[in-house]
Amino acid sequence: MKEIILIVGHGSRGPGGNEEIAEFVEDFKSNYTELPVELCYIEFAEVLLAEGLKNAAAKAEKVIVVPLILNAAGHVKMEIPQAIEEVRKDFPKISFILAKHIGAVDKVLDVLKRQLTQVAHALSQPDPKTTGVILLGRGSSDRIANGEVSKMARWLYEECDHDLVDIAFTGITFPRLESAVKAQVALGMTQIIVLPYYLFNGRLMERIDAQVDRLNMTYPQIAFGLGEYFGFEKEIYELVKERIAQTSEKNPKMMECDGCNYRKEAESEHHHDHHHH
Repeated sequence: MKEIILIVGHGSRGPGGNEEIAEFVEDFKSNYTELPVELCYIEFAEVLLAEGLKNAAAKAEKVIVVPLILNAAGHVKMEIPQAIEEVRKDFPKISFILAKHIGAVDKVLDVLKRQLTQVAHALSQPDPKTTGVILLGRGSSDRIANGEVSKMARWLYEECDHDLVDIAFTGITFPRLESAVKAQVALGMTQIIVLPYYLFNGRLMERIDAQVDRLNMTYPQIAFGLGEYFGFEKEIYELVKERIAQTSEKNPKMMECDGCNYRKEAESEHHHDHHHH
């Protein structure tokens, strides 16, 4: 059976974000798989989900759809399964399999730990007891997706020496970065490390840079360190490869796309909109 991998990126309004995802996919194609790989995006791009699915279905009998997305919010739970259902009507003989998204897992924790070490080194190795950490996520109207950021912050706390590891979000939900910084300063932190929980560059990363610049001016006595987004770390490539491999297991750990109980649950509890840019 001829198989094709369709990687689904989020898509970005910011300069360079979509180009980075395309670069990631090219690297993945060259180094991690023998199968043909195509790319589409959920929004803010030329080739969107429906077109990407049709293009892939026209070339293969089995399409493995891989969300290159950290947390399962509306896009992963609702939009991608819905798009697959629609395209199935035109391609009834094609097998579509939805792989699991990246997720909050050990390999992502490894990236965060390395980021934390690198930023602390750039700050000349301050005392972790007086250096707060803020894991900064995108923010969603899906409480489970927001909870994944909390989970990673807790895991990071368990494996580092910092007394404070908090979370903040760039939009939709709270607390925001300014509030988390204010709370850490009040608790006596003299350095604060901000770790973006983001895969690729884009408008929101630009916004984070601007916010940290402003915080530097607001709190001249505090040394701020800012981590990088982590799409090109080796663990992310490995996770995409794992997600693809899992789709061929007997009990695949993937989204239940056929029958999709996950989506029914999501529809009852989730109202997603696009006002997050």
